[in-house]
Amino acid sequence: MFGVVTEIPGDFKVDVKTTMNRGHTPAEVAKMCADKLVSVSENAPPPIRDQAKSFKHDITSVVEFYMIQAIRSYKTTLYGELKEAGQEELARVLFKGDL
Repeated sequence: MFGVVTEIPGDFKVDVKTTMNRGHTPAEVAKMCADKLVSVSENAPPPIRDQAKSFKHDITSVVEFYMIQAIRSYKTTLYGELKEAGQEELARVLFKGDL
């Protein structure tokens, strides 16, 4: 038998986000990323708090933009690999619609 005893810090926090029948959108993931990267106390002076919230908004937009670019790039790679494998119809289905 093996046992582990751990001390959990008082500020330990678990945050779980789920979806139903789909993955997370780039916007959802970007918000989760920004929430991890940027935080500010509600007790911070108003100018500091406002600047941090503005920065968090900007970070969210940048992360979302580059996530969309990464997804498009990956889809382009898959498209090429599927075409090389003779799966042109499947390659066309992959590019139906947009993010």
